[in-house]
Amino acid sequence: MKPIMLVGIVLVVIGVVSLVYQGITYTTREKVLQIGPLEATKKTEKTIPLPPLLGGASLVAGIVLITIGVKK
Repeated sequence: MKPIMLVGIVLVVIGVVSLVYQGITYTTREKVLQIGPLEATKKTEKTIPLPPLLGGASLVAGIVLITIGVKK
């Protein structure tokens, strides 16, 4: 398989995943209170949004690279 086609396939997969999930969510834990051996923590969910334009551009670029790889 040609390297340009492999890059194209990776871009297509990234584009589809970013369009489906539309963001990366992760959880952080923060220590709120500690008294001796007792401690209280707080979980906070944060999301890094992925714009649909980014996913669409990645998808289109991957398709273009795949077609270029097939033609060569």
